[in-house]
Amino acid sequence: MTADVGTEQFWEGHYRSRERVWSGQVNAALADVLTGLDADLPAGTALDLGCGEGADAVWLARRGWRVRAVDVSPTALARAAAHATEAGVGHLVEVARHDLESSFPDGRFDLVSAQYLQSPLDFARHRVLRLAAESVAPGGLLLIVEHASAPGHHEDHPRFPTPEETLTGLELAPGEWARHRVDAVRRTVPAPSGETVTVTDSVIAMRRRGDPADIVVPTQHLVS
Repeated sequence: MTADVGTEQFWEGHYRSRERVWSGQVNAALADVLTGLDADLPAGTALDLGCGEGADAVWLARRGWRVRAVDVSPTALARAAAHATEAGVGHLVEVARHDLESSFPDGRFDLVSAQYLQSPLDFARHRVLRLAAESVAPGGLLLIVEHASAPGHHEDHPRFPTPEETLTGLELAPGEWARHRVDAVRRTVPAPSGETVTVTDSVIAMRRRGDPADIVVPTQHLVS
């Protein structure tokens, strides 16, 4: 796998700029959605796209999931692998380097998680998210969490997509998916100024129907 040099250099610079970039804690929306599905979505195989330093992968592995954690940054992957080993779940977490625009992981997974898979670089986001949807096994869950706003006032910041716009862009096959959750949630984060501000996230959780007998043709397109 050969990642685009510009993309890898950008994210390598991001991770090498600090000893630790992220908090080491699981993303709140992932924990909330998965905890709510515990009885209905047993631990299986998971694909963590843009895994960063591995907090989500470790959280999933601690709950019994076998996780393939992918990122374009070798530094991020090294930290993710070390985190998994330190947590005692290294045998459940496999790290792999992918530039998702040119090299997408093979296989089907019971959970495909894309947490804040957004980039300041040119990025074929819709195409990558469609590949993510294709990677969900029957009965599995696609979970996408995205920034829907930015801290502070940014007149020059591009508009973030709404949850419904992201869902529409997935172009999911009619009748093959059930909507588990598509909404916007608020959370508080520290701002560069040191204050605490409220931001909005989009949460898109779609369940792929498992048994062919469960697939019905709806009266209108699922994402219309």
